[in-house]
Amino acid sequence: MKKATNCECCNNYIYDDYYDCYVCDVNLDEDEMYKFMSGSFDSCPYYQSNDEYEIVRKQN
Repeated sequence: MKKATNCECCNNYIYDDYYDCYVCDVNLDEDEMYKFMSGSFDSCPYYQSNDEYEIVRKQN
């Protein structure tokens, strides 16, 4: 089962002052960039949670 991700909650989704918007910090290839721009990037292999306590909850 693939983990659904939300780019707005990802550590790689950062604000770029140059472009004045949020961008994905990962160097995506052409196909991945198309999925990202179209909003259908629901199983991102580069997703990193902003939740720093996620690992602790898994241990309990």
